[in-house]
Amino acid sequence: MILLQASDVERRFGADVLFHNINLQVQGHGRTALVGRNGAGKTTLLKMIAGITEPDEGTISKVKNLTIGYLAQDQGLDSQNSIWAELDTVFAPLHQEEATIHELEQQLATLDSSTDHYQQVLKQYDHLQTNFKKEGGFEYESRMRGILTGFGFDEEYYDTPVNALSGGQKTKLALAKILLQAPNLLILDEPTNHLDMGVLAWLEDYLKGYSGALLVVSHDRYFLDHVVKDVYDLDNRTLHHYTGNYTQFVQHKQERLKAEWKHYDQQQKKIAKLEDFVNRNIVRASTTKQAQARRKQLAKMDRLERPTTDDQSIHFHFHSDKDSGNEVLDVDQLKIGYDDQVLAGPLSFAVRKPHRLGIVGPNGIGKSTLLKTLLHKIPAISGTIKLGANLEIGYYDQEQQQLHPDKTVLDEVWDDHPEVAEKDIRSLLGSFLFVGDDVYKVVHELSGGEKARLELTKLSFEPINFLILDEPTNHLDIDSREVLESAINEFTGTVLFVSHDRYFINQVATDVLDMRADGIKHYEGNYDDYLTATASAGPAPSTGSTSAHKEPASKGKQSYQQSKDQQRARRKLQREVDRLEKQMGDLESSQAAIQEQMSQPEVATDIGKLTDLQKQLDDLKNQSDEVELAWTAAAEKLEEFDQTN
Repeated sequence: MILLQASDVERRFGADVLFHNINLQVQGHGRTALVGRNGAGKTTLLKMIAGITEPDEGTISKVKNLTIGYLAQDQGLDSQNSIWAELDTVFAPLHQEEATIHELEQQLATLDSSTDHYQQVLKQYDHLQTNFKKEGGFEYESRMRGILTGFGFDEEYYDTPVNALSGGQKTKLALAKILLQAPNLLILDEPTNHLDMGVLAWLEDYLKGYSGALLVVSHDRYFLDHVVKDVYDLDNRTLHHYTGNYTQFVQHKQERLKAEWKHYDQQQKKIAKLEDFVNRNIVRASTTKQAQARRKQLAKMDRLERPTTDDQSIHFHFHSDKDSGNEVLDVDQLKIGYDDQVLAGPLSFAVRKPHRLGIVGPNGIGKSTLLKTLLHKIPAISGTIKLGANLEIGYYDQEQQQLHPDKTVLDEVWDDHPEVAEKDIRSLLGSFLFVGDDVYKVVHELSGGEKARLELTKLSFEPINFLILDEPTNHLDIDSREVLESAINEFTGTVLFVSHDRYFINQVATDVLDMRADGIKHYEGNYDDYLTATASAGPAPSTGSTSAHKEPASKGKQSYQQSKDQQRARRKLQREVDRLEKQMGDLESSQAAIQEQMSQPEVATDIGKLTDLQKQLDDLKNQSDEVELAWTAAAEKLEEFDQTN
């Protein structure tokens, strides 16, 4: 059954059209995602669907008595109530019904059971009791406890005033309240913000079993993969519908665009052929009728539009002037915190070139504090931090405090590199989508996404061989996250990062560090490998060391673990081979582009340009030779591994 339907919806701002021809259906028990670039209009469309605003054109129809729960982005509760009392307001109708039931019980105790009035009261009492049970009157407290526990609110929090909570906690509580209301349609705008991985996993399971329908906007691709079953893509000011989860949507979209380009190219060839015939034969008496017939055919043809997509995205890479040593970072028995108040520790781990280590752990455990301590921005309480030789460190701060709030975008970059020409600075900013007058925006007026892009702009300008990133995907849309993933995977240096973006961790991490209050534990592989390891090993023991604590095991368990270790080791080797193959392909493409440029007549006669291009070509060839050697070595290791295992 269709719960809600949008037909030919349009939104305009003056003469500008934000989107048009929007057609969308939400099915009963549907699990639907709305995706698209930042600024495409996803939140605007959600507000229309939720009934908060009206479309400029078109209609949004709903089934009778449809209840909708809408959670705006970063929407938090504002209440003087305690946490428990605030959530309990959801069940006010049940409390009224319960009070009526108690009143009827008192009446029944005083009435003569042989009278008609007694029978009438008894009938009303039975009806209310049945309805009270049906509406969950005997389970609402356990539902409240279950949801509060899922969102990380233990019983010690129940009496805490809502207004004493942090912004993130208020947002979690707002989502908890909507879930308790159990509307027919849940509309959630970025519900995974402020949630740690444990809560995210719980929420995914909860939403899978939710009895109503779900319409969600999220940049969390892992969440979308595990929850949604169809995707609407707001692209090029209109909607395209795809079945499947996020990964399947990406594949289907590529296939659709490929098919559209094929049909468009075929029609263009046919049009060119017909037009050529008309031009050659329209004036010849013997063939003019055929030419006129083809002209009519051209006039009647339903011409396909050139396929387009919102494909404007940032493009960049990280670079270094020199290689670091193999030993990048050694941390031993480190305790971190503020004012001698320990947040976590002792922590011991090592970082080696060119690994990419992702740090995971509950919110508030001190992951960002750890990074700042490693960079000596915060003093360590105890323990040692040893940085390796020849390090060029680049740091991305999730709080974006490294940006100067009163500078323009242009000056924020140019002031650090006054020797560089303005046109080169503007060209760099353009690759991060700061074009035209955007470069004169003041930093404190930028959105979170724009600040994130500006911070990445500055990082890409610096020579770096050790990259330290604190929640780098926050504020980035999905396309920008994918570009960042490619830049990190192509980076030849070492990376240490904190992230709650599980999809991102899967794409870039070679290792995972699981951080707890009393220790940190090392796992090889990406996030899925980490989940597999922790699921098979059970809860991780508290430890201050990265070395795995192994319990005595039977031969069967040892055999199983050995098999898992071998699989993980092979995946690691295969990822390295694949990475180097991609790098070889990219370098070959770059060489081909330069060779094509050198063959152009206006360049072939310009000795200066030819010399510069030849230098670039030589550098690329040298890089290609180095990568090919590395690929050969990696491929031989993989082949040797397969032969011995």
